[in-house]
Order: sequence, then C-alpha cells, then structure tokens
Amino acid sequence: MEWPPSKSRTAWWVLGLFVVVLLAWVFTNYAGAFVLGLFLYYVTRPAHWRLQSRFRPTIAAVISLLVLAVPVVLLVGYTLAVAAQELGNLAQTVDLGPLAGFIEPYLDVSTIVQDPEVLLENPDVVSAGQLFATGVLAYLPLIGAALIDLFLALTVAYYLLRDGPRLSRWLRNTLGGNSAVFDEYVELVDEDLGSVFFGNILNAFVVAIVAVVLYSTLDAVAPAGGIPYPALVGVLAGAASLIPVVGMKLVYVPVALGLFGRAFLNGEPLWFPTAFLAATVVIVDFIPDLLLRPYVSGRNLHVGLVMIAYIIGPTLFGWYGLFLGPLLLVVVYHFARVIVPTLTGNEGTERTPTPPADAVGIRAAEPSTRDGGSTESDAT
Repeated sequence: MEWPPSKSRTAWWVLGLFVVVLLAWVFTNYAGAFVLGLFLYYVTRPAHWRLQSRFRPTIAAVISLLVLAVPVVLLVGYTLAVAAQELGNLAQTVDLGPLAGFIEPYLDVSTIVQDPEVLLENPDVVSAGQLFATGVLAYLPLIGAALIDLFLALTVAYYLLRDGPRLSRWLRNTLGGNSAVFDEYVELVDEDLGSVFFGNILNAFVVAIVAVVLYSTLDAVAPAGGIPYPALVGVLAGAASLIPVVGMKLVYVPVALGLFGRAFLNGEPLWFPTAFLAATVVIVDFIPDLLLRPYVSGRNLHVGLVMIAYIIGPTLFGWYGLFLGPLLLVVVYHFARVIVPTLTGNEGTERTPTPPADAVGIRAAEPSTRDGGSTESDAT
C-alpha cells in the first residue's frame, strides 16, 4: 500500500467509512427485523433444501416461507398476545416490579385478540365489529410498524434462501480470499446459528404454542379453579425449555404441586392435577424432544455461554435480543477460537475438534447435495 495515500484513495476510504456508518444506522433502526429474518431463514432452510430438487429456487423459497415462516410468526404472535393479556390481569393483583414497565406497552394491544370468538358469539355483529375496529385503530401505528418489520424480515429471509450460495461465495472471495481459516470460521458460525435458531429457539416457540393450547383446553374442563393463567404458564414453559437439563420442569412441576396441594386441601378430585402432569410430560415435554432428537448434532457452544446470551440479549436489546444475543455469541466465540490464533501467530496450535461434554445445540441435517449437486455451505 502506498504511503502517503493518494487523494483518490483517501476519498474512497472516506466514502467507504460513510457507507459503513450509514448501514450501521439502518441496522440499528431495523435490527429486530433483520435478526428475525435471519431466524426465519434458518427455520425454513432445511425445507428449502428439499424443495429445491422439485422447484426453482425462487418458488422453493416462497413455498418455504408461506408454509413454515408465516404460520410460525402468526401463531407465536397470537400466543404471546394472549399470554400478555393474562400477564396484565396478574399485574393487577401482584406487583411485578420492573417487569411491569417493560411489558406495559404490549398489554393493552393484546386485548384485541383476547377473545377471537367474540365476533361469532355476539349476536350484534355490527357492534362487535365496531368494537374490534376501534381496538385496532387505537393501535394502528404500532400494528403498522410491526407489519413493516414482519415484511422486512420475510424479505430478508427470502433473499437469503434464494441467494444464500452466492452470498457465501462473495463473502469468502472478498473477505477471506479463499482462506481455509476463513472458510472454517464461516462454516462454524453457520452451523451454530442453525443450532441456536432452528433448534433451541424454534423448539421453545413450538413448546410454548403446544403448552398454551393444552393448558387452555385443560382449563376449560377443569372441575374447580383450573390452571391459574394457563396461557401465561404455557409461554413460561416454552421460555424455560431454553434452560438446559431441567428446562420446562422449572415451570410445570411447581404448577402441578400447587394443583395437587389445592386438590388435597379443598377435597377436589385428583384426576385433574394428574391429567395436567401426565399430559404435560407426554405432549409438552416428551414429544417435542422426541421429534427434534434426530436433528441433534453440531454441539459446539458451551451451555453457560448460551444461557448468558439468552439472558443478556433480551435485557440489553429488547424482544429481538432473544435472536441477537446468541448471534453475537456465535460470531464472537468462533472469532476468538479460529481467527484470533491466526492473527497472533498461533495458528499452528491444534484445536480440539471434540466439543465439550456440556455443549448444546440442535442443527438441521444438511443434505449431501444442493444447488445442483454443489456441497458448498449456504453460510451467511
């Protein structure tokens, strides 16, 4: 590199710095949409790989998003809205402390979907429709912003699915210069992002949705008080599934003990708490784990680091910190593990390929060929 640099080269560096700052500003304002799009990409990528053998990449990407991503977003959004309404009811009788200020903007919005059957049960359809429309219009700016973020997230996921291989080649040629070390870094990041997004977080969403449906159904046939705040308990069970080893047992075991204790003290039948415990163990705990077990592989991340990312991420960044926290963890962890030894001249040090015994991660099985037989990674 010439020194001092020429005026033209300096101008290009200034322009490049301006572009980087501009992109950083855009990402900061739409960080939630971008990381949600990355999550949807990893959720739909296994299905997209399989559909590519039958359809063109564009059509396969659209089908994958319509069949998987859109239903997941709608189900999760509705489930969280119902749980937020129950959390608002709980906040009226229990002091939630700092948590109340964090969730307050979302509590009133959830009343829009608190009871979706009200339009069918109310004989005055016009009045019911006006009530629903009034609730929607009151929060139109917030709903509009959410729809824009969702559209942007789906767009990001779509282009990552369609142009992922080309983006991977560009990253490797531009930043890595076909370096074996950089290729290893990209592949490890891609693998563990699949573990975190497709395995851990998607599993938590699935558990939450299944638990909310199950607990709401059981509460409807409960002989007495039923399950306290069934939708909220279901969402907490899904969130607790992110905790290794004990997982959702931290939620449903105390609830079951409470139901048994209430039944003993009030002379109520024991079939309901027994049904609650048995249904939770089989439907919420065992079946999702059994279905995802074939995809368990690529265990590279230490369980403690993953837990810290799940806790610090939402605390620092808000709702999208659930995705951004693990993303930052994966990028920084493998940078320190793969790139730093090269920069410090210790690249000859052998890295142990065997992961730690307490590592975690669930990764979708990658097909042997894709993109017309190429085995190149779709790392992003």
